[in-house]
Amino acid sequence: MKSALSLIATVALSGLGVAWTAPSVADTVVKIGHAGPLTGSQAQSGKDDERGVQLAINELNARKMVIDGQPVTFQLISADDQADPKVGVNVAQQLIDAGVVAVIGHYNSGVSIPAARVYNDAHVVMITGASSNPALTALGFPYVFRLATNDNEMGVRMADYAAKTLKVKRVAVVDDRTAYGSGVADVFIKQATKDGLTVVAREYGTDKSTDFKGILTHVKAANPQVVFYGGYYAQAAFLARQMNDLGMKAALVGGDGICSPEFATLSNNALDGRMFCAQGGEPLDSLPAGKAFREKFRSTFNAEVDTYSPAFYAATLLVADAMQKANSTSAPVFSKVMSDASFSSMLGPVKFDPQGDWVHAPVTVYRLTRSKLEPLAAQ
Repeated sequence: MKSALSLIATVALSGLGVAWTAPSVADTVVKIGHAGPLTGSQAQSGKDDERGVQLAINELNARKMVIDGQPVTFQLISADDQADPKVGVNVAQQLIDAGVVAVIGHYNSGVSIPAARVYNDAHVVMITGASSNPALTALGFPYVFRLATNDNEMGVRMADYAAKTLKVKRVAVVDDRTAYGSGVADVFIKQATKDGLTVVAREYGTDKSTDFKGILTHVKAANPQVVFYGGYYAQAAFLARQMNDLGMKAALVGGDGICSPEFATLSNNALDGRMFCAQGGEPLDSLPAGKAFREKFRSTFNAEVDTYSPAFYAATLLVADAMQKANSTSAPVFSKVMSDASFSSMLGPVKFDPQGDWVHAPVTVYRLTRSKLEPLAAQ
């Protein structure tokens, strides 16, 4: 692994597709961290999140903000946590050592949970726009916030959807044994049982699995009408292709981890019309500023919005808003404002509960239709 300085400087200041202007001598430089998987099978998500943070910082610097009487320039410092908890803890310490006051991240729950203690102990704000395992905010750390819907909501939503909308009776469950995957799968099973569904099989892979044929042979024999996958889109795509290869007619459902446009590409659209997933928030194009965000994102990075860049963008602006409300760039000061105040954001109104969760976070169900994720229902 590179040293802290070389790792952070390389990722933060190169390859972002945007110009970075050095602050004037009089400016107060406020360092904002981002951490996520910038390499490996989840790199698409990590880069998408990073771009959301960068876009927000570009806008903040264009405003020429003044806080506590001083002009402020925001600087992004981004690092690759490789979707690995041990690497994530090291990255957290590197970002702290680099002087960040807030970190927008991480992407994976299994990384965010151990990293949260590092940030909290250092009195650095952490706000994730993606990590959904309820255990993250159950830690009770005052510097930790979630601008996303937790797995309790998404797992319940998909179980209810399977029972009440798809009207199935028999479900199988596969998860990747990560904090996210097993957490959302457990919630799904609990609610599915309450809804009168029968769980006919429970199988396990890993977050690096590519061969599901053995698992699916057992699952197919149990004749489920739905397979719930707790994990991320890259593995879910392999699962979908192999379900198709085995002639399985079951639908595939899951939480936000599989709810990515990349799923359609990686799965070769194997389950068109038969893949359903839940995602926190409302559809981007239904938001008043959503289409404008999509256009700014496309023109800045020559890339399309994936999944959580809007949440990471909104989280970055929310942190800056808290600094302005607190009239301070000190995390111990503006974190209290984040806990107590209400905010307006592109995603809608934001208020955090005492654990740092977004109060009344919306959930939307999507279906894969003609290679695209089509929103079906929000609540």
